[in-house]
Amino acid sequence: MEYSEKVMEHFSNPRNVGEIEDASGIGTVGNAQCGDIMRIFLKIENDIVTDAKFKTFGCGAAVATSSMATEMVKGKPVSEVVTITNKAVMDALDGLPAVKQHCSVLAEEAVHSALWDYSQKNGIVIEGLKPPKEDVEH
Repeated sequence: MEYSEKVMEHFSNPRNVGEIEDASGIGTVGNAQCGDIMRIFLKIENDIVTDAKFKTFGCGAAVATSSMATEMVKGKPVSEVVTITNKAVMDALDGLPAVKQHCSVLAEEAVHSALWDYSQKNGIVIEGLKPPKEDVEH
């Protein structure tokens, strides 16, 4: 299985690992088939994601996609973060092997789940945001 240099770099030196204690939104998603669990923490101030961190239990591709997703959302307005797709995460990593593309889907779902959590806590509607498929136990 061939991984791009960017995937290997984000796996070897992941960015933004950890938790945000007073996170504005937390999204947890998992894939029972592969055992990957991804949790993304977002700090949102004045409608801008000022910080993003992640904790991922899973394969190298899961760690790399989490790392890249947090890099992609930092400093962005919520309206832009809601449009991030798994394809954008994969493209930013110069692609993923077909059998690992589900990891980029998890990264997208974790970001959107964190936005959903934020919207629910604050009683706001984020245009274009859909409720998460199912909640993973925290």
